[in-house]
Amino acid sequence: MVDIKVNLGDWELSNPIIPASGTFGYGKEFAQLYDINILGSFSFKGTTKEERFGNPTPRIAECPMGMINSVGLQNPGIDKVISEELPQMKKIFHKPVIANISGFSIDEYVYCCEKIDKEKQVGIIEVNVSCPNVHNGGMAFGTDPACAAQVTKAVKAVAKKPVYIKLSPNVTDIVSIAKACEAEGADGLSLINTMLGMRIDLKTKKPVIANKMGGFSGSAILPVALRMVYQVFEAVKIPIIGMGGVSSCEDVIEMMLAGASAVQIGAANLVNPYVCKEIIEQLPAVCEKYNIKNLKEITGGAH
Repeated sequence: MVDIKVNLGDWELSNPIIPASGTFGYGKEFAQLYDINILGSFSFKGTTKEERFGNPTPRIAECPMGMINSVGLQNPGIDKVISEELPQMKKIFHKPVIANISGFSIDEYVYCCEKIDKEKQVGIIEVNVSCPNVHNGGMAFGTDPACAAQVTKAVKAVAKKPVYIKLSPNVTDIVSIAKACEAEGADGLSLINTMLGMRIDLKTKKPVIANKMGGFSGSAILPVALRMVYQVFEAVKIPIIGMGGVSSCEDVIEMMLAGASAVQIGAANLVNPYVCKEIIEQLPAVCEKYNIKNLKEITGGAH
């Protein structure tokens, strides 16, 4: 019998499978298809202080082995998420969830994290530092170790729940950023977020996406994600949630061997809405095939 339970710090999950933020909404649509309580957890839609309509359309472009999105953090804002979305979520999902928080200034991150920290349903606060810093010329918080550290320190000062910083891959040295977050008290790390990509329409000879560029995700980015998880695992002592191009049991095991304690699945949910359910059901048999008896024990096994 294979034990597929995993730990994120003190939190034990029934399995390592977590749908990634932005690809699972608040779980409602997927709950109509299957019992989402089989999931380890899920990371709900990226939440900001104010309501956001998102970026102009078109904001999705298909690619071989993936997709590009520039949705722009469309969400109802932190107050509505707490007053409307969380109570609805509680009816369909009976485990703690991961709250994905975004901000365009340190104050916004602090405001949202302080509010969501009070919610019983939230097990982990996942802080997305891929947002542009409006007070620093628009450069993303997560592309500079000092900025990422600043966000971590500010959020940790107001949050009692574990804080995981979600790192951007659009950097030359992800390790220095991971270490800076750990030094300021991050309880864990989520990596990677989407890469930056674009497509051009040959008929119009213009970029497909209204914003020109967007987040590139899908199975094509798995080797980059694995490399970054592997590098960061060697440099930090805190748990890692690995993601980026994961779409099969084999990918999950590979990500854990690289150093992930749990694994998020993003774009694959948009291709096959049953992908997380299927992976959870197939995982024990695939573990048997590779002579894995306990999933907790394989984290970092490739090092």
